[in-house]
Formats: sequence, C-alpha cells, structure tokens
Amino acid sequence: MRQANFEIPEFNQGLREAIQDKLDNKAKPVGSLGRLESLAIQVALIQNSLTPKLSNPVMLTVAADHGITAEGVSPCPVEITWQQVHNFLAGGGGIGLLSRIYGMDLHVVDAGVNYDFRSHHKLIDAKVAKGSRNFLHEPAMTKEECMQAFNNGRKIVASFHNQGTNIIGFGEMGIGNTTPASALMSIICKLPVEDCVGPGAGLNREGVLNKYRVIEQAIQKHGISDSALDNLARFGGFEIATIAGGMVEAAVRRMVILVDGFITTAGLLVAQELNRRVLDYCIFSHVSNEQGHQKMLAYMNADPLLSFGLRLGEGTGAALVYPMVQGAVAVLSEMTSFDEAQVINTSHIKFETQQ
Repeated sequence: MRQANFEIPEFNQGLREAIQDKLDNKAKPVGSLGRLESLAIQVALIQNSLTPKLSNPVMLTVAADHGITAEGVSPCPVEITWQQVHNFLAGGGGIGLLSRIYGMDLHVVDAGVNYDFRSHHKLIDAKVAKGSRNFLHEPAMTKEECMQAFNNGRKIVASFHNQGTNIIGFGEMGIGNTTPASALMSIICKLPVEDCVGPGAGLNREGVLNKYRVIEQAIQKHGISDSALDNLARFGGFEIATIAGGMVEAAVRRMVILVDGFITTAGLLVAQELNRRVLDYCIFSHVSNEQGHQKMLAYMNADPLLSFGLRLGEGTGAALVYPMVQGAVAVLSEMTSFDEAQVINTSHIKFETQQ
C-alpha cells in the first residue's frame, strides 16, 4: 500500500515569544499556572493566534467489531459493542454522561459494527464491513477496506471542521480491540509483544497469555511491513483506522486533538508514522491502567494531563480534560493583565526552585 503524505502545518515559532510575553504579563507570578500555561501556548500555536478560542467541541466515539475475538482474546460477549452504541446514542454510558456534563457534542461512528443500526441523528454511518477478519488467519482488512476506513475518518473530521468545530476528542468502542492495538503497538514501538498486552476488559493471567500467543503467531504469519498502512490493514481494526485518518485530518485543519486511552492512542501511533507533526496538535488526556498505554506515551514523549486509573475507553479521559483546555485558553485570552488590573507588574521576578 502506498504511503500517504499529508500537509500538516508547522507551528509558527515566531509567535511563541509573543504568546509567552502575553502570559507573563497576566496579573500573576510568572509560570504560576503551570500546565495551564503550557496548554495555552500549545492551543495558541495550533490556532496561530494570540487570542485562541474553542468552538463547537465534538467527541467522536468510533465503534467496530473484531474477528480476532474468535480466539478468546476478550472475556466479554461481542454483542456488547452494538448494545453500547445504543446506550451512547441514548446519552448513556461513561462517554454519554461525561460528554453531556462537560459540554461536548457526542457523535458515535459505526466504522464496522456487526449490527444494522437504524438511522439516528447522533450516529454516523461509516461502516466498511461488519467487523474485521480474524487476523490470526488472514489480514484484518483488505488494503482497500483499510484505506476506506482511514478516509472515512478524514471526511468525518473535515465535515465537523466545516461546521465550525476546532477541537475534537476521539474515543472508541469495540470488544476485543485491545488485541489489534497491542499488535500495532508492538510493531510501531518495536517492543516485545509481552510488553504490549494486558488484561483489557478483564482477562485473567491465562487469558493474557493466550492474547500474547495469538498476536505473536499472527505477526509471524503476516510479517511486518515498512508501510504503517499495510501493518494497519494486517493487524488493525476499522475503528483504529478511522481514528488514525480523523487525527491526521484534524491536524491538517489546525484543530486541537484530545487523545483518550490505549486503543485511541494506537490510532495515533499509526497517524504519527505517516506524519509525526500530528503530535504537535495532540493533548494527551491521561495515562491508563493498561500497561501498554504507558509505553505508548513514552514512545511519543507524551506528557498526559491525568493519572486517574482510567481504563474504560470510549473517550472518557478526553472528555474529562476538555474543561482544563477551556481554562487554559481563557487564561491567555481573558485573564486580566497587570495594567488592566492596576497591579504592580512582577513579571521581572523569576521563580527559582529550592536546591
């Protein structure tokens, strides 16, 4: 499969000093708002503006089923995927609740669920097939299916951007999807499979060993390609491919990307293989309890905002940090300066840590 090139804008580093000066002249000690200030700088650079603002925040929870579940890699029945999609569409589940609480517009994407859904105003029909294939025996997707899912993600994000969205979170739903995520992680991060697998939705020790063996055998069977998209087709899933395409498109369009947990980050691993600049546009919401997620983040030198012990997925971590991003943007765009507050300017005083 031909490796694609994507024109992701490079940050205007000349703007960075002006952003920093603006922050330093807010009525506060320099740097005293910590990570909020670095977030503000990142969003300002993404938007190439000294007065960034967030508009029409969207949460995309992308769902698909996986043929690899036939190998016993998940303790959960596969029917949970379509049942949870119904739940999310009704405003339920973790992501239904948190999206509502934090003011994000939740849309569920059917990228490849083994179920026929009725039309719903919050459901995006991007189904490529009714689940990926069992990649222990054959590639999870054909190359054409993989590119269809990838391009579906691009089109969906482009559509929201055209409607005024400039910040987007990604989550997922799919029984068995920690297995393709682990396989892709092992390949991209060049780590042993055993360092990439975990209990997922609740496997016991023997179940984790089985997952490890299944992935090892699959990689031996199909081999590893120099093409990230080829590896995605061999070992991935429709939701992972759709997320990868969506993240690339979001960066192309200078949107803020909120990254969730293990499976969503697997999609980002693929995206950054295509163009590493996508990482500049990503805010890493949290580090999950899935051991592989910690190593994924380390591979990308990512600094997640939260360590809450989350392992639900769905986009819940991304939803949790949206208010933090709101606060960071407000600090830069709305917080009073020393002059406005008529407070003596102390920006020349530099904070020094105790040795």
